[in-house]
Amino acid sequence: MQEAKLRELMDQMTLQEKIGQLVQLSGDVFNTGDLSTGPQEKLGITQEVVDNCGSVLNVIGADTVHKVQDQYLQRSRLKIPLLFMSDIIYGYKTVFPIPMGLGATWNPDLIREDYKIIAEEAVTDGGMVTFSPAVDIVRDARWGRCLEMPGEDPYLSSCFAKAMVEGFQNNWEKGKSIASCVKHYAGYGAVEAGREYNTVDMSERRFRQEYLPPYKAAVDAGCEMVMTSFNTVDMMPATGNKWLMDDVLRKEWGFDGVIITDYAAIQELIGHGVAKDKYEASKLAIQATVDIDMKTNCYSNHLQPLIENGEISEDLINESCWRILKLKNKLGLFEDPYFGCDAKLCEQTCCKPEFIEQANKTCNEALVLLKNDNDVLPLKKTGQKIGLIGPYADNPGIFGMWALHGDRKYTITVKKALEDVLGTVEYSAGCNVLDDTSCLGGFGNIPSLAGVIKTGDELAEDEAKALEIAKNSDVVIMAMGEHILQSGEGGARTDITLPEPQKQLIRKVKATGTEVVVVLFNGRPLALTDILEDADAILEAWYPGTAGGKSICNVLFGDYNPSGRLSVSFPHNVGQCPLYYSQYSTGRPSSPDSVHNTRFVTHYLDVPNEALFPFGYGLSYHKARYSNLVLDTDKMSKDSTIHVSVDVTNESDVAGIETVQLYIRDLVGSVVRPILELKGFKKVQLQPHETVNVSFEITEEMLRFYTRSMKYESEPGDFKVFVGCNSMNLISTSFTLK
Repeated sequence: MQEAKLRELMDQMTLQEKIGQLVQLSGDVFNTGDLSTGPQEKLGITQEVVDNCGSVLNVIGADTVHKVQDQYLQRSRLKIPLLFMSDIIYGYKTVFPIPMGLGATWNPDLIREDYKIIAEEAVTDGGMVTFSPAVDIVRDARWGRCLEMPGEDPYLSSCFAKAMVEGFQNNWEKGKSIASCVKHYAGYGAVEAGREYNTVDMSERRFRQEYLPPYKAAVDAGCEMVMTSFNTVDMMPATGNKWLMDDVLRKEWGFDGVIITDYAAIQELIGHGVAKDKYEASKLAIQATVDIDMKTNCYSNHLQPLIENGEISEDLINESCWRILKLKNKLGLFEDPYFGCDAKLCEQTCCKPEFIEQANKTCNEALVLLKNDNDVLPLKKTGQKIGLIGPYADNPGIFGMWALHGDRKYTITVKKALEDVLGTVEYSAGCNVLDDTSCLGGFGNIPSLAGVIKTGDELAEDEAKALEIAKNSDVVIMAMGEHILQSGEGGARTDITLPEPQKQLIRKVKATGTEVVVVLFNGRPLALTDILEDADAILEAWYPGTAGGKSICNVLFGDYNPSGRLSVSFPHNVGQCPLYYSQYSTGRPSSPDSVHNTRFVTHYLDVPNEALFPFGYGLSYHKARYSNLVLDTDKMSKDSTIHVSVDVTNESDVAGIETVQLYIRDLVGSVVRPILELKGFKKVQLQPHETVNVSFEITEEMLRFYTRSMKYESEPGDFKVFVGCNSMNLISTSFTLK
């Protein structure tokens, strides 16, 4: 529809019809026959609100979308179609590794292609908008939603934010693109104590410098929507925060798309204590230019009274309505209200062999080898007795919490993949994931994922069989991890170690004298110190998705040389949280050259300051050496660049991929600066005993930060350049900015 025609349509709308466009209801308000009055009454909304509703939450399935849309349009005076939005995070039917695993690929170009596949599958089944990507900075392993994020670093996360948006929206290729909604704007990853929905409070400088860049990268990449976060920003909840939504997002960044709340977030302004009732909450949200009220009656019941009482201008409703109509028009819904979805097309498209192969390719790159003592890996396909133990060994639920629509019948478990390699495998679960799941609670309409809890003789038999397998094997693969509901939304934990029954089993298996290879399935950085000595090798598999088992076997047997590198720091102990590599300088650093007594420096008495496994870390079967770090000049002006080169030598007989990482430190600033900041990375293929010269370019823009006067600019002074394989193993040199 041409914009002039769209304007004509909007001019015909009544105020209630416009307000209706700002209301999102969930699928329980609709069914495929008549309207359901129960959920309607529970929400406290009228039939008129339902008839004018602008969008639907988490209704997907081509046939269902057709029925709901047809039913709605029959009652719609102006035939403005519904917009269908869903949580399609890191896969639809074909499931890719969780985003924390995607971050470990350090390969945004690859992930862009993955997200094109996700979009194509989802669109065939009725998806129009996806609530993704989530790009909150993750620095506290206690937080359950770690699994949804690419990592702890603003630069790396920004690269992924851009790639994910571009993949989803796919240059708006018909039938292969879906509107993306970046979330959770903003700062959600910094909730105090790592506790879900909790307070966030930090300086504006830090907020802008570290937490906002990935959101801006998504906006700059053209994301169509932004979702508000549940947390406060400067003691004002994001959903009612005019500075955050209007001043920064809209005016400063130029975002003219749709802002939607997270679930019931406008109503929760009352719980925060910044509004006494829904009337006041609605006023705060609409004045902050929040366009869509997800799953409450705040806007539907209170915007018109606010206008009639002269407390807000009708212009605010007009502006929001126009943004929503523009999105519907951009998606072509006035011509095709079903967005091309078709059940037969969906069946032909989803989980195609080439899609599963792409998931396998990505998962290969996402796996991170954390430990490999005495080169126990790679395993041998012949001449070595290999046993398989663990509750995740034959578990198809290796998707993680937010793969709501994944098709489990295509899941490749570790057992299945291992049988494809070896023929037959001696296997026992050995123990439960958890012996008691009562702490996990429920989670809406997600199917019960607690699983079967074995007790008594059955559990004892499993353990006895596992120990017998271990005694008769040269090496055992132990597939262990968090319960699927121990991470994800609402999954905050103060104990971030493996569940106790699994730790006990690892100790008992190790006591048999067999070599132990632990494969981890988890949605957060884990504290692994209490299993470290009992594992000869540890492979971090995250929740790896549809092709997970195949990729795990690819790495374990050396068919793929592991190249994954951590995008988050793994702590020694939960007490280190929040933990991240880019710590700030202090007056009493814990370093050998400190002038203070070793007690009176910033340190712990019981664990190191540093991570157990640092940001950027990962082992491979090749051995790389970094040398000859050279700058083409050690003087830089604001109009010049510095070219950096480094030699990377493969000192092994195995070819592999090395992720070369560039960091910079600003030695003296008008405000305290981080000790390291990632500024670039390159993945390079190394042949056996090959030396590759890798180059980077440093520009003045890379040296900018929010100075004492809150200007985003660089300052003259001395800088150190670091290059290496992770944030702790680096070589360095220096330059000066004049």
